[in-house]
Amino acid sequence: MSGLRESAKQALPQPVLHGLRDSRDAIQRWAQWPSATLDPRRRDSIERLVALKDSRKGERCFIIGNGPSLKQMDLSPLKNENTIGMNRFYLMFPELGFKTTYFVSINDLVVEQCAADLQELDIPTFISWRGRQWVQPRKELYYLFTTYTGPKFATDIRGRLWEGATVTYVSMQIAFHLGFQQVILIGVDHNFATKGKPNTTVVSQGDDPNHFSGNYFGKGFRWQLPDLDTSEQGYIRAREAYREAGREILDATVGGKLTVYPKVEFASLFKS
Repeated sequence: MSGLRESAKQALPQPVLHGLRDSRDAIQRWAQWPSATLDPRRRDSIERLVALKDSRKGERCFIIGNGPSLKQMDLSPLKNENTIGMNRFYLMFPELGFKTTYFVSINDLVVEQCAADLQELDIPTFISWRGRQWVQPRKELYYLFTTYTGPKFATDIRGRLWEGATVTYVSMQIAFHLGFQQVILIGVDHNFATKGKPNTTVVSQGDDPNHFSGNYFGKGFRWQLPDLDTSEQGYIRAREAYREAGREILDATVGGKLTVYPKVEFASLFKS
């Protein structure tokens, strides 16, 4: 069967192959739609997301990535700021002495392996609808209908969100829904020491060199290699959506490799 598939790929023109792939992806998304729209747990999330729409209008927030650059920063000024933590950033909560305002995790491998931690968080938390098999409904938990295909930027997160190959892109859509006027990125290094085919699932063999802690994806943790090209496509979509709405995304990551957003010095954001 795989030989026939490869032969078909070679015989068909690229536009035809792209059309067939897009049609397949659309059918898969439609198959997911009934559950992600009509299930009582999702209906409850959708209804509660109404109250969050523009609830932070005009304010600013910091989306905190998990890159090693965080170790070069003093994060104490964020204590009284609106913040969005992602994936395993909760590991830093004890050191910080405070929690982020919101929390987001949408990758299946992360949600599955960290379900107990995500279940216990007592702050507003957003996870993918797929994650319902590992994380049960609780106070201030919101299920989001996220997909791998169908590139878009959702300004209202009650519907479908494209993941853009990174939880950071989903967080940008959440921040837009909440109404934030200005979003500042930190810890989004956009650079990984571990190399390989994007989206390949690997098992960590030792301390994690790609995040702020060696225990982040420590030995034995299953994770997917980054797809930085797709992530950049999402970041560009986010930049344009914010600009069209008269809002902005800035990048205060120390030494980050991302070039999509205007750079700003972190300390300058707190000068009176």
